Amino acid sequence: MLSSSAGSAAPAPARRRSSGITLLGPAFVAAIAYVDPGNVAANLTAGAEYGYLLLWVLVAANLMAMIVQYLSAKLGLVTGRSLPEVLGARMRPWPRRLYWLQAEIVAAATDVAEVIGGALALYLLFGVPLPLGGLIVGVVSMALLQLQSRRGQRTFEFVVMGLLGVITLGFLAGLLFSPLDPRGMVDGLVPRFQGSQSVLLAASMLGATVMPHAVYLHSALARDRHGARNAPSRIRQLLVATRWDVALSLVVAGGVNIAMLLLAAASLPGVAGTDSIEGAHAAITSALGPTIGVIFAIGLLASGLASTSVGCYAGATIMSGLLRVRVPMLVRRAVTLVPALILLAVGIDPTWALVLSQVLLSLGLPFALTPLARLTERVDVMGAFRNGRWLRAVAWLVVALIVALNVLLLALIFTGRA
Repeated sequence: MLSSSAGSAAPAPARRRSSGITLLGPAFVAAIAYVDPGNVAANLTAGAEYGYLLLWVLVAANLMAMIVQYLSAKLGLVTGRSLPEVLGARMRPWPRRLYWLQAEIVAAATDVAEVIGGALALYLLFGVPLPLGGLIVGVVSMALLQLQSRRGQRTFEFVVMGLLGVITLGFLAGLLFSPLDPRGMVDGLVPRFQGSQSVLLAASMLGATVMPHAVYLHSALARDRHGARNAPSRIRQLLVATRWDVALSLVVAGGVNIAMLLLAAASLPGVAGTDSIEGAHAAITSALGPTIGVIFAIGLLASGLASTSVGCYAGATIMSGLLRVRVPMLVRRAVTLVPALILLAVGIDPTWALVLSQVLLSLGLPFALTPLARLTERVDVMGAFRNGRWLRAVAWLVVALIVALNVLLLALIFTGRA
């Protein structure tokens, strides 16, 4: 069950042997993090303001995400522990607490984005006031967490995969009726920026695509699904299945992200108010019809509901692994709901709150990716399953690219250009 790792650092018992398609699932749960409301805000804003310019960011980020999520799952399968548990066992108390603090801030930023996105969807669909909508999203996420706790991980995976299907339909439907520019799409694959604001948006898109809490979580999901003690031959089988799991889930999630940017680039450029999700929804409804507008809002709602449940579990995984503190999942859900409700109640612009939360996630990425790359190349951690030469090189290249973008972002912020 999912809840076992959230509350304890003890390895899960070995699971019954399975094969084929039945091994898929953990990566699809982690992939929800890649299509959360923060992605919607970042991708729509990028497409509406810069057209196809930043398409290359999404393509590159999705390729990097495949490497990162595979390494996270690999660590969990080989060691029988989550990334936070491995780090917690190797760090001294004060560094471990400081590391937990930054990881917890990242998890909180994730939760804010997800609750705000769900509240926005309820407002668009039913006119529900944003604070009340945020509360409803929180209550429904509690119900989903209860389902996971009582019915087990496989049932939870099926529910989340169903919501992922709704998200995919919601964000792809409008693309079918959008006047895409093939030449603009090809040009958008050439890496470049256009001013400091495009760098800020690129960092936001990166933080929304390669999300730190998904990196921490996937190692626990893979371990809990497949067991903590497996023979080497079984681990090899699971790693092959995991590669398929990651590739398929992130092709879906990456396709949704790219579709959102293409939709905005094709249908929303030059339209007033498209720098907000509400304005983008109004523009989509006006340009493509009310049916597409409703489907889009339903996709946004499914995104908020699914991602806030997964995000809450990720936060519990981080806390139990690094602090060795067990907090009931529903208590954590109630506590982490408060910051989002406060932001909604004081009237902060929800779209920019979403975009800035993704920038914060981008800044937290090096703290998750650097130890992941280091641990998965160590013989004393991974044994015969340590990363091979090419995978080590690719992993460190991914870390270097992300750190470089974050350094550029910080330089722009501190010089007042972003």
